[in-house]
Amino acid sequence: MEKYTSISDALYEYLAAHRTPDDALLEELRAETVKALGNEARMQISAVEGTFLGLLVAALGAKRVVEVGTFTGYSALCMARALPPGGKLLCCDVSEEFTAIARRYWQKAGVADRIELRLAPALETLRALPAGEPIDFAFIDADKENYQNYYEEIVRRLRPGGLIAIDNVLWSGNVIRGEDQSPNTLAIRKLNDHVAADRRVQSVMLPLADGVTLVRKLG
Repeated sequence: MEKYTSISDALYEYLAAHRTPDDALLEELRAETVKALGNEARMQISAVEGTFLGLLVAALGAKRVVEVGTFTGYSALCMARALPPGGKLLCCDVSEEFTAIARRYWQKAGVADRIELRLAPALETLRALPAGEPIDFAFIDADKENYQNYYEEIVRRLRPGGLIAIDNVLWSGNVIRGEDQSPNTLAIRKLNDHVAADRRVQSVMLPLADGVTLVRKLG
């Protein structure tokens, strides 16, 4: 049997405390999101995950990054800061309200010139991308029922060796609760099975935050 450590709340707090801490601007953005949006702030990724995304973008040297689902811009800010010179981040979202907060913080952070925000259904945006400009890294964190569609549109545009990070793949543990037949849970299960069986890629599911699958496109 493989060894693993069960993550209690206390152990997860320890894990979260042992990373490079957010600076004041990231903390301010998280706090404003909670104050402005209340319960909807749960859509914001965890601070641990933000650090993880920044590390991936920097380690990969990703110059062309795509985000599906931007919300108030925390994840985009973490990734944009990690871009090399000349790097660009395309953010796909449909909410003017949420992304208005994002735009302000991108300006404050001095990374607005690295980010292009397109307010339109993400599938339309992805399908309109030029075929000759491969993606280096992508982050998917939007409506769950379109997860597999987003994945497919991105995989075919991803360069060999490029990475995709997919959020919420454990869905609060509901992916293993057979009695949960809700549309979101079914969509995430379908995506998880699809990725695991996809021989175009190598993937691993990580118990980070609400579950993150990391996908690498093979040559």
